[in-house]
Amino acid sequence: MLVSILHRVTGDGMAFVGLGVLIYWLASLAGGPQAYEAFSAHSGAWYGKVVLVGLTWAFFNHMASGIRHFVLDIGAGYELKSNAAWSVFTPLAALAATVLTWAVILLK
Repeated sequence: MLVSILHRVTGDGMAFVGLGVLIYWLASLAGGPQAYEAFSAHSGAWYGKVVLVGLTWAFFNHMASGIRHFVLDIGAGYELKSNAAWSVFTPLAALAATVLTWAVILLK
C-alpha cells in the first residue's frame, strides 16, 4: 500500500514542484544573464539542492514503481513473497539510483 501511495505522491510532486522549477528555469533563461544567475544561486544553495535531490528521488521512485505496476498489470508478481520483495526493492532502487546520480553530478 505504501509503495502505491508513494507512486501517486511522487507523480504529483513531480507535476507541481517539477513544473515550478522548470518554469523558473525557462523564465530565467529568457530573462537574461542576471535572471539566470539568480536561478543558479537558488539551485546551488542548500535548499535548491534539497529540492533537486527530492525531484530526482521522486523521478526514480515513480519510475521504479511504474515498472512494478506494469509487471502487476501483466499478471505477474501477485505472489505474496514476490509482491513483498518488489515493495521493498522499489524504494531502495530509487534511493540507490538517486545517490548514484548525484554522486556522478557532484564528483564530476
